[in-house]
Amino acid sequence: MKRLARSVAPIVGALLIVLSLTAGSAFAADSYVALGDSYSAGNGANSTNLDSSCNRNTYAYPYLLSQQKGYALTFVACAGAVTGDVINSQSNSLSTSTRLVTMTIGGNDIGFTNLIIACTTLGCASQIASSQAKINNELPAKLNSTYAAIRAKAPNARVVILGYGRPFASPSRTCLGATGVSSDEETRLTTLVDSLDNTIKTRALAYGFSYADVNPYWAGHDVCASNPFTNGLTLLHTADSYHPTRNGYASGDVPAIRSIIG
Repeated sequence: MKRLARSVAPIVGALLIVLSLTAGSAFAADSYVALGDSYSAGNGANSTNLDSSCNRNTYAYPYLLSQQKGYALTFVACAGAVTGDVINSQSNSLSTSTRLVTMTIGGNDIGFTNLIIACTTLGCASQIASSQAKINNELPAKLNSTYAAIRAKAPNARVVILGYGRPFASPSRTCLGATGVSSDEETRLTTLVDSLDNTIKTRALAYGFSYADVNPYWAGHDVCASNPFTNGLTLLHTADSYHPTRNGYASGDVPAIRSIIG
């Protein structure tokens, strides 16, 4: 019996080590941190059932993705966030054990709220021009700093950066949801969104990140569609205006990310 015990002991010890390493790897692989602005927090879904101060909810793509994949989610995306917020606060949730990071960021840096206010009231040609200037002259450096901070704090993570969905159809069309926005403004806003997305994509790829283009999933689901993926003007819940709908998060953002991570 003593001989048997001595011969079995090393085998048991080896098995315990293997099981320990396997459990540790599984836990690490499930570590998911969701950064970003209102397009990641869940504005547009008409819910704040996770965090009312940041408008986080269970209809947002980070929560849906974590449920589908069984990830342990750290959800720090927050309405109103700009690149500086990701660098100075949100990125503190990252670590060497983080295995997946997702994010939308950049819209507020170019004046998203001002665009919505201007385009749904007195006209937004000058604000569109101002936002485009910020894309050209300021946003690339801000994204570089943000992406560098993420990579420094989560060196082992797969990082997926999402673009912003086009809210309007091409050619443009009118409906109650598009109240206040002229056909010409719709066309200009689409061009602006494409410029924003292209800048985000270029900088993300430069840092070795993946870029999730949501627009193929948004096609046919504009503000005026029967099943819109973007809310139009919502007077009762103004913070939801021109943000993804629940279907936009579930059937647009999530599939775009899963086309990359599986």
